[in-house]
Amino acid sequence: MLNIPAHSAQAIAKSLLALGLLSSATAQAQTAAPTTVTVQVNKPGKPVPKNMYGLFFEDINFAADGGLYPELVKNKSFETTEHLVGWKALKGGAGLETYAVLNQQPISATNSHFVRLTTRTASPDAGLTNEGFRGMGLKQGAEYTFSLYARRGPGSVNALTVTLEDEKGNPLAQAQISGLTTEWKKYAVPLRPSATSSRGHLKITLDGAGTADLDVVSLFPKDTWQNRPNGLRTDLVQLLKDMKPGFLRFPGGCIVEGRTLAERYQWKETIGDVASRVPLINRWNMEFKHRSTPDYYQSFGLGFFEYFQLAEDIGAEPLPILNVGMACQFNSAELAPMSSTAGGPNATANADDPTLETFIQDALDLIEFANGPATSTWGAKRVAMGHPAPFNLKLIGIGNEQWGPQYLERYEPFAKAVKAKYPAIQIVSSAGPSPDGELFDKASKRLAELKAEYVDEHYYAKPDWFRQHVDRYDKYARTGPKIFAGEYAAQSVAIGSPDNKNTWDCAISEAAFMTGLERNADVVGMASYAPMFAHVDAWQWTPNMIWFDNLRSYGTPNYYVQKLFSLNKGTTMLPVENKNGQDNLFTSAVADDQAGEIVVKLVNYSSSPRPVKISLTGAKKVGKAGKAIVLSSSDLQAVNTLDQPTNVSPKEEKFSAGATTTYTLAPNSFTVLRIPGKR
Repeated sequence: MLNIPAHSAQAIAKSLLALGLLSSATAQAQTAAPTTVTVQVNKPGKPVPKNMYGLFFEDINFAADGGLYPELVKNKSFETTEHLVGWKALKGGAGLETYAVLNQQPISATNSHFVRLTTRTASPDAGLTNEGFRGMGLKQGAEYTFSLYARRGPGSVNALTVTLEDEKGNPLAQAQISGLTTEWKKYAVPLRPSATSSRGHLKITLDGAGTADLDVVSLFPKDTWQNRPNGLRTDLVQLLKDMKPGFLRFPGGCIVEGRTLAERYQWKETIGDVASRVPLINRWNMEFKHRSTPDYYQSFGLGFFEYFQLAEDIGAEPLPILNVGMACQFNSAELAPMSSTAGGPNATANADDPTLETFIQDALDLIEFANGPATSTWGAKRVAMGHPAPFNLKLIGIGNEQWGPQYLERYEPFAKAVKAKYPAIQIVSSAGPSPDGELFDKASKRLAELKAEYVDEHYYAKPDWFRQHVDRYDKYARTGPKIFAGEYAAQSVAIGSPDNKNTWDCAISEAAFMTGLERNADVVGMASYAPMFAHVDAWQWTPNMIWFDNLRSYGTPNYYVQKLFSLNKGTTMLPVENKNGQDNLFTSAVADDQAGEIVVKLVNYSSSPRPVKISLTGAKKVGKAGKAIVLSSSDLQAVNTLDQPTNVSPKEEKFSAGATTTYTLAPNSFTVLRIPGKR
């Protein structure tokens, strides 16, 4: 007889009970009459927008610096307001006589600060360390390019020693930079760590006694997307490309607006020489007291050129969002005057401040930068950055999440000016931050009167809101503006709560809602989850679609929901005869004319298996070999993590198909059925 410990016996008993319950539930599902889902293949609707499911990017949660943009040195040019953010003197400065940020005879007018180090005697402690972005992710054997600008002053400092160390101070790689002169000069050396560290750091020390000036200190991985010198982090781009997104919205988000107009995102400041791009405080740095990040700046190493390039790389339409002359209304609500003679209670008073014309001209110049020939002013700048061909920009957004009469009065002349010069450009307008209410209704009504092409609607809410509003767009006029569901995500606790999680409950509820988007693809032209990225050690907002640390990354259950809709969006809407959401069964269907398949999406928000009978009315050449892609978990609170990145992830299986197919949906599941057949 086996000697089983008491706690093991209890565990076995629980397992047997669970198996018994599962067997009972399965038996009930097999004996219960299946729910009929009739897909009217012979009554196809309008085409599914080819760019329907896309991506929303905003530099929140260290999404750019410390994330997608893989520069490892924080504050590399000493240009932030607090000039030594990210830097510390070794042993509190014991080896240095002075270390200070100065601006005499800088590299350039736009890169006007540098750090000066002085030591009276040669010392291994005469130097600085850089902490990176919550550490530096260093991979054993990978190549990193260290570079900086340097010049020597009085004394005998003719060289620098550069060391990569792990979190305990153990050296991982070292190199010397020699031949310093009295003039600014760029130096570069390769470094290959001898071990892996997710929280490494950089150390720079003076060789000799005297003075040296340092600037534009960079540590950049050689392994970047498409091996570009100023490229992006490969694993994060791959996660995006795998989704086959229809569009890429950038740079935000409230980043576009800034807390004040002075802190707004200005695209012209983000192009050209990377070393000359002037950093700006990130508007999310102190937005949430519970997650304050005072060291959060935007270096703009990832700027508008790189955004356009990324969109091209992943096959997405670029969708830049531009400031409409309004700072964030949750912050200062500062307004630019309508013209140089305009005013108002919140208008900027200083005559040197920009007027609405400035913002309109920025938009026109951006379109020229993206699409203009090499002979045009801004097109020439794109060509000079290495992209002779146009980016083929077709969409822009005017304002991010503005509301009220101040937005509408600025939107109208803005849109008119863009259409006058570029009539083919389609414009995305804003309905504000809420999906309902008086301001939302007034904005929607006025934008319809102005014949807006896209109206951007946002909704962050509890999971049950998404299941309860699956019919939201059933009620919309078929002839009005197209809807851009530009920001949405289920909040497991509350909007903006630090305790929100990317649970399966949130993701499956979003899947249910998205069947409503797909059923109304003649109204909803684009949709994107938000936010997209978050650093596990440096986030301000949760939930987020993709999480990462300095070395690893993973997609959440929400990511896989978005990916399954995008990869299976089909080409043509197909009506489905059943009340969407009845008994917590949510459905939609499309024809994929290119693949010759009927695609049926089903969400079973139930703890029991659910048999369904799929009837393909009027389908032709229906095959027998169907494919099911199932995303499910018995635990609605299940999440993915860095250590369990695919805990909730899709599984594929084959099933017997036909014009009438019976299939049993797993409990708490989102299932995509692909059945060979034509309309």
